[in-house]
Amino acid sequence: MGDMTNSDFYSKNQRNESSHGGEFGCTMEELRSLMELRGTEAVVKIKETYGDTEAICRRLKTSPVEGLPGTAPDLEKRKQIFGQNFIPPKKPKTFLQLVWEALQDVTLIILEIAAIISLGLSFYHPPGESNEGCATAQGGAEDEGEAEAGWIEGAAILLSVICVVLVTAFNDWSKEKQFRGLQSRIEQEQKFTVVRAGQVVQIPVAEIVVGDIAQVKYGDLLPADGLFIQGNDLKIDESSLTGESDQVRKSVDKDPMLLSGTHVMEGSGRMLVTAVGVNSQTGIIFTLLGAGGEEEEKKDKKAKQQDGAAAMEMQPLKSAEGGDADDKKKANMHKKEKSVLQGKLTKLAVQIGKAGLVMSAVTVIILVLYFTVDTFVVNKKPWLPECTPVYVQYFVKFFIIGVTVLVVAVPEGLPLAVTISLAYSVKKMMKDNNLVRHLDACETMGNATAICSDKTGTLTTNRMTVVQAYVGDVHYKEIPDPSSINDKTMELLVNAIAINSAYTTKILPPEKEGALPRQVGNKTECGLLGLVLDLKQDYEPVRSQVPEEKLYKVYTFNSVRKSMSTVIRLPDESFRMYSKGASEIVLKKCCKILSGAGEPRVFRPRDRDEMVKKVIEPMACDGLRTICVAYRDFPSSPEPDWDNENDILNDLTCICVVGIEDPVRPEVPEAIRKCQRAGITVRMVTGDNINTARAIAIKCGIIHPGEDFLCLEGKEFNRRIRNEKGEIEQERIDKIWPKLRVLARSSPTDKHTLVKGIIDSTHTEQRQVVAVTGDGTNDGPALKKADVGFAMGIAGTDVAKEASDIILTDDNFSSIVKAVMWGRNVYDSISKFLQFQLTVNVVAVIVAFTGACITQDSPLKAVQMLWVNLIMDTFASLALATEPPTETLLLRKPYGRNKPLISRTMMKNILGHAVYQLTLIFTLLFVGEKMFQIDSGRNAPLHSPPSEHYTIIFNTFVMMQLFNEINARKIHGERNVFDGIFRNPIFCTIVLGTFAIQIVIVQFGGKPFSCSPLQLDQWMWCIFIGLGELVWGQVIATIPTSRLKFLKEAGRLTQKEEIPEEELNEDVEEIDHAERELRRGQILWFRGLNRIQTQIEVVNTFKSGASFQGALRRQSSVTSQSQDVANLSSPSRVSLSNALSSPTSLPPAAAGPSCPPVREGQPGTLASSISHLPRSSPHATISDLALVAGLV
Repeated sequence: MGDMTNSDFYSKNQRNESSHGGEFGCTMEELRSLMELRGTEAVVKIKETYGDTEAICRRLKTSPVEGLPGTAPDLEKRKQIFGQNFIPPKKPKTFLQLVWEALQDVTLIILEIAAIISLGLSFYHPPGESNEGCATAQGGAEDEGEAEAGWIEGAAILLSVICVVLVTAFNDWSKEKQFRGLQSRIEQEQKFTVVRAGQVVQIPVAEIVVGDIAQVKYGDLLPADGLFIQGNDLKIDESSLTGESDQVRKSVDKDPMLLSGTHVMEGSGRMLVTAVGVNSQTGIIFTLLGAGGEEEEKKDKKAKQQDGAAAMEMQPLKSAEGGDADDKKKANMHKKEKSVLQGKLTKLAVQIGKAGLVMSAVTVIILVLYFTVDTFVVNKKPWLPECTPVYVQYFVKFFIIGVTVLVVAVPEGLPLAVTISLAYSVKKMMKDNNLVRHLDACETMGNATAICSDKTGTLTTNRMTVVQAYVGDVHYKEIPDPSSINDKTMELLVNAIAINSAYTTKILPPEKEGALPRQVGNKTECGLLGLVLDLKQDYEPVRSQVPEEKLYKVYTFNSVRKSMSTVIRLPDESFRMYSKGASEIVLKKCCKILSGAGEPRVFRPRDRDEMVKKVIEPMACDGLRTICVAYRDFPSSPEPDWDNENDILNDLTCICVVGIEDPVRPEVPEAIRKCQRAGITVRMVTGDNINTARAIAIKCGIIHPGEDFLCLEGKEFNRRIRNEKGEIEQERIDKIWPKLRVLARSSPTDKHTLVKGIIDSTHTEQRQVVAVTGDGTNDGPALKKADVGFAMGIAGTDVAKEASDIILTDDNFSSIVKAVMWGRNVYDSISKFLQFQLTVNVVAVIVAFTGACITQDSPLKAVQMLWVNLIMDTFASLALATEPPTETLLLRKPYGRNKPLISRTMMKNILGHAVYQLTLIFTLLFVGEKMFQIDSGRNAPLHSPPSEHYTIIFNTFVMMQLFNEINARKIHGERNVFDGIFRNPIFCTIVLGTFAIQIVIVQFGGKPFSCSPLQLDQWMWCIFIGLGELVWGQVIATIPTSRLKFLKEAGRLTQKEEIPEEELNEDVEEIDHAERELRRGQILWFRGLNRIQTQIEVVNTFKSGASFQGALRRQSSVTSQSQDVANLSSPSRVSLSNALSSPTSLPPAAAGPSCPPVREGQPGTLASSISHLPRSSPHATISDLALVAGLV
């Protein structure tokens, strides 16, 4: 029964509640209504109905300490009664629905109509048919059998329409299937920590049941509703449910309600799960929004009773998520499915289509006029009533020719190519440890010009080990011998480390023989616990003596405090507080230090400065992270005011300072070198000490001694970018960011400011495309602001993953380089396809048009055109869009935002090949019959048999396309077009397959394909002319593009579409978490509605002209910046005043003796600063796509 859908639960629950009420002391309905209360109301209700939370635990047959027993029958029963923790997704579209959608295509509808008319007329034999008086334009014999076969053309058109529709539908279907797979993979990877049978275990979110005791900690996204039963300093961001951005402090006696879909911003604790899946608050919302599909009807009656309460909460949700707030928003949501590149391509396709429409209309008009003038004016035939059907048949034939021109002109393969290319990349990127959450991130990453990376865990291994220590007035360069440390000091040190760290942090024995011990939990704390073990001590007994429940007060670590403190009550009723944190911050608060004898002695500011110079800076210059461990005793009475943090966290006694090493990942320096070679600037943004940061940046190769660059601390950075009023000025940021390589001791606000500053900058000619990596909750705003946000899959918190576009499943910087490679590959694949597609279109349209005007009949018949269209669109998009990336992609600079889709080199190739193909086809059309000694196919009457002449033209045309497809594999003017061809089996298969089908069509296609079988020598000529394409390709490659000044580029978006209105009111966006709402239909893969911002930022990739953008941004930046900083997006609501006032860094002291000589922040010459800017590719400007239309 475990796999019943939730809708079944609803009907079941109505019957089950009465019977199951006895088994558990409360029903699902009771718990649901309890979870709808907030704050004191909830506390009162719990007291009145149940007594306290312990009583609820007893009723739910669970223990607050041991958790559920975890036996299968018990879990199964809970799932049946209270539901499963999953919200059923909307049903996917069926294949037939997709077929129906594909049929909506306008050109296909026109074709269908034409084909049906053609079919109808072929079966209708008008009386005037044999009448000599009726015009038979351009004579020519027509035998009876042929007249009978008139229906074949119509039927063949219908058949090819069916083919196109099925291919399109199948592509959509497989795409949807792929994204559902990706979606479920993301969901399966979400795990949560619960206590079962006294053991702390991680289980998939869907396995959580009512009655589970879950451990919640900083950075978690709560997976179910529950009651807070024990913990410390827990603050929750409930903006996703209530729209209120302030963090809510939770406590057992004031507000114990924890709701699904909200984020833990601070602290930790345990919760008793009371509602899961569709019964949780988020679940109820999704059901109201219709994500639950069928539940809606069944729940209508129920929802009405709760409407009052629910509606109150839904209101902000709707406006925030744009769920179904109104139809306009709905329409917008569908628009957002297209990625930027798709938007750009759709525009190109529409413009080409318009040109095609004009051509096809002109074709039809010319044919009709020519026919009427020739018949009724020149030959002076009267219009006889019995001849009308004959004339209509002619007109239908002309109409079909016109439609065919249109069909070939519209490159409907473009959207298909993008979809295939992106879907293929996403699938392959999974293997490269990139889990793509938003498709457009793929292509944007290819244009990235800057990466702002975290240090810990991304550039380093995130395996912390203490390698130096300063204890009892001695600086040990390696782990000291336990006997050399005073016993009193040792006891304090072990207690301070064991108690003042999350109890979930542990060091476990290695999984394999000879491996390193496993570090679980916060890595810095693991490093400290490792020190305890290295000193031959054990932290477990200390923890069992002081279990988590007995901790009196905990000040958890956050980005403002930069320290963590825990208060315990000693046996004599007095209090002791242990503290640890960034050494320069904690040392400032120390007034004593333990001497070698273990006695506290006075620690003056003078001593502190000396310690910084002699101990902390040398450690930092070795790339070590310095942590200070301290303590303070308080009397039992009067009890201190624990909420007055400034007084409590002061007058500490320093126990020791340790240097923790976090080694640079071995593959990082190489990866960073690749990025720099590819024109991408890597910047390091870290919370660490500036010396540590600088040392690691040198090890990674982010900075090289002797270069002109900046390493700044957060404080100094803020001082430089703000004016007298404390407002951020873009001009000031522009002076700093081009040279800035390391930002140390930075707050999340600084990271966001830097990212925003670089993105908004108009300092360089190309607008910068910025990627950001982050793992903490506080990185949320920067990840969202960035063009592409990378979250860490292992160390990352749920908040960071939620705000990101790509998740690095191995937390490794070198995976980002792979993402760059794939991104560039997507862009190039599309360009290859475009180069090929447009050559076909230009040639086919011109041939059909001129052929029709000169000979009254298109040399390429409707069905042949459809076949060409099928191979050229669908197959070619498959073949060219699945080229694997190569390292050479990293040897060029990024295209930047203003790069048009079709460069001049590509335009040269398109026009060059079109000239070759047109010359040969027209030669064959007008003198082909003489060359091959065959009958001319020109001026054949209606329903005449297929001629060898026109078959040769059709065959040659296809052969040229096939060989040109090989040419199209290179778009930067490379000579060797066969390079790497065998690494792409799909390409080889498609080319050979198309060739085989072509043979079948020509030899056996007969009347439906208007083909007549060819001789071997004729085949040889066709292939020979096709091979000429490869030779001609070399000729074109020889012509320097720089000489062809008249060539324009195409495929840029114009400035009119520069900034959609959402951009203007999108200054500060909240991260919204109705993330499962995304299951609606195809938006499936756009996990969460929170993407508007990045989407629009990305749209500018291809659109913006720097100056126009700059003007707009400067105008808005003045108004927005003041509030922008104050109400940065919710996850890190650090008010700026205190971010600045909190003593986050010492004045940059003189570098220690062991620091490498690095010039820091010297004002360089203008030339040197310019030389560090990424060069943009030298592309001319573009007169819009009108040009393509003109060409055609």
